[in-house]
Amino acid sequence: MTAIIQCRALTKRFGSKLALNQVSFTLGTGSGEADDLDSPLRGATALVGPNGAGKTTLFNILANYQQPSSGDITLLGHAPGASALLGRVSSLPQDALLDPAFTIGQQLTFYAKLQGYTSHGAQLETDRVLALVNLSEVLALRPTSLSHGMKKRIAIAQALIGSPQLVLLDEPTAGLDPASARQIRALIADLSEQAHFIISSHNLSELEQLCDTVLLLEQGVMSQQQIGHASDNLVQHLNLQLVTPADNEVVALLNKLPGLISLNNQQKNRLVMSYNGQEQPRFDRLLLDCLYQHGIDYRQLVKGKSLEQQLFD
Repeated sequence: MTAIIQCRALTKRFGSKLALNQVSFTLGTGSGEADDLDSPLRGATALVGPNGAGKTTLFNILANYQQPSSGDITLLGHAPGASALLGRVSSLPQDALLDPAFTIGQQLTFYAKLQGYTSHGAQLETDRVLALVNLSEVLALRPTSLSHGMKKRIAIAQALIGSPQLVLLDEPTAGLDPASARQIRALIADLSEQAHFIISSHNLSELEQLCDTVLLLEQGVMSQQQIGHASDNLVQHLNLQLVTPADNEVVALLNKLPGLISLNNQQKNRLVMSYNGQEQPRFDRLLLDCLYQHGIDYRQLVKGKSLEQQLFD
């Protein structure tokens, strides 16, 4: 079994600044040997952390834009930049730009040729990736005639040339309107059945929708956990959003529910409830029955902690 990414004591210094400090983690495994192109590496991993935490530096090292000061790193069993990774690993920096002097078709065909495609094969590959992002009609257009959201989708299409097994995306929906961001999320969700995505973003709710693993960088130090993973099977959590603010009477009523451990009124109409999952495995049904019987309307009930709560509570 070959790890998708394996880092051991990865360190990066810029003069006296320590950007990455002994970062070590192993991310998943493929289903075959490192050079087995048919081995699916599905899913998505979130890379989060405050500004200056080292996320871009880690991305740059993974994409072979920068070299580490010390430590070891492999992608699909090979060092970053190895010829064996050509067409198997791709990267999309946040500020990637398209050349305004050339059409979309000319640019994508050129990038396909750089990966070894023949002229005819490069044209077919360009058609394929444009179809993936539902922009086949822009083949003959220049970037200046496209919206910001369309440019972002074209940039993602560029990252998908060659059907890579590992795709690195830095802030893929930053600056997009809600409709365009939704299109990008849907595209990533669909393609994560065929490849593994590493997504760096400050949008935690978006990452929660797309990813099953989170890598947290803080001051160059890494921690890793499963999104939605319950570290203690005894204590479970529910997030309840009411239509109206929870007054003292509602809070007192909910506090009487059997199995409840704690109730945290984080906002006026948002409650976080911890309960004994062994004692009351159907606690959510008890809660819904209680709300119905007392005429308390709710907007949303979510089982488990949100990604924000997992990381920062």
